[in-house]
Amino acid sequence: MTTTSPANPSVSTPTRENVSMRMRELVFGAACAAAVRAAAELRIADHLGDKPATADELAAAVGVPSEPLTRLLRALTCYGVFTEDGSGRFGHTEMSRLLQEDSPDSLRYIALWCTEPWTWEAWPHLADAVRSGRSVFPEVFGKEFFAYLHDGAGESARVFDKAMTQSSRQSANDVAAFVDLAGAASVVDIGGGQGHVLAALLERHPQLRGTLLDLPAVVANADPRLREGGALSARAEIIAGDCRTAIPVEADLYIIKNVLEWDDESTRRTLRNIVEAARPGTRVLAIENLVDESQSMRFTTAMDLMLLMNVGGAKHTKASLAALMTEAGLRIKDVRPVNPYLHAFDSTV
Repeated sequence: MTTTSPANPSVSTPTRENVSMRMRELVFGAACAAAVRAAAELRIADHLGDKPATADELAAAVGVPSEPLTRLLRALTCYGVFTEDGSGRFGHTEMSRLLQEDSPDSLRYIALWCTEPWTWEAWPHLADAVRSGRSVFPEVFGKEFFAYLHDGAGESARVFDKAMTQSSRQSANDVAAFVDLAGAASVVDIGGGQGHVLAALLERHPQLRGTLLDLPAVVANADPRLREGGALSARAEIIAGDCRTAIPVEADLYIIKNVLEWDDESTRRTLRNIVEAARPGTRVLAIENLVDESQSMRFTTAMDLMLLMNVGGAKHTKASLAALMTEAGLRIKDVRPVNPYLHAFDSTV
C-alpha cells in the first residue's frame, strides 16, 4: 500500500509498513541467493520441460523429496525465477531458463560461483574491509585470493573457470558487435583471458589479425580457435606475459577489458605500458563495469564490494577511469555503453 506525497499528490511514496518489509526482505537476501544456488545445484531448470510440472513430477526427476522441493520452488516464484499456476504446477520464466546449462545465455555457473561456500565465510567480514580499505581474504583464508582459488579451493576453482568462460563468451559477442574496426588491420587483446573477444572479432572480420596477451597459465587454455590448428590460428598470435610488466606488441587497436580494476598503481603501469608500446594516434579501447551511469547499479556495486573483499580492488566511476587514462597519456574521445553492464572508453595515444 502507498500514500501520496503532500508536496505532489501525483507522486506515490512507500508507506512505513512497505519500507519495513523491504528492509526485512533485504536482510533475508541470503535466502534468495541460497535458493537460486540450490536450484542450480539440483538442475531444476534442466529437468523442467516446456510444459509446467507438479512438484511431485519434478521431485521424481531431480531425485529429492517433494515437500521441501515445493517450498524451494515457491520461494523462487516470489522472485520470478519460476511460475506457479492455480493447479500447483511450476513452469519456466525467462530467468529460470538462464539456469539451464545448455542455454546460450546460461548463468548457471555464475550463480554457483557467486554463492560458493567460501563466499558465505567472506561476506560477514565486509565491515572489516570497509574499515581498512583492503582485502580481508588473507586474514580469513590464510592466503591471497588467487592462491587460495588455485591451491585450495578444489571444485570451486573449476566452477570459477567455467563461470569466467561463460561470462566472457557472452560479453565477447557484445564487444565484437560494438567495436568499429574502420582502418584497423591488427588488434591486441590485453589481459584477454582465453581470447573469446579476440576470436569473436577475427570471426567477424576476415582480414583482421590479432594477438592475445595474458599470463602463461591463462593463455595455456586459450580458445581452441586461436591455438595451433584452430580455425583462426593463421591470423592469431598468442603471447604469454604480464601487461603490468610490458606489452611487447604493436597494433592498430588495443583492447583491455575488465583488467583495470585491481589497484590504481597496477592500472597506471598497464596504461603506461600500452602508451609505450603503441604508435602516436593509436586507438585504445578500455572496457569496464562502472559504478555510476550504469543501467545495472545493483549488480556492479555488488561486484565492487566483492572486489574490495577479495583482492582490495575497485570498480571505476566514469571520472576515476578517465582520470587514470588521461594521466597515462590517452585522449578520450567517447564513453559509451556496450551492454547494460559494460562501458567502453574510446581513446587514442
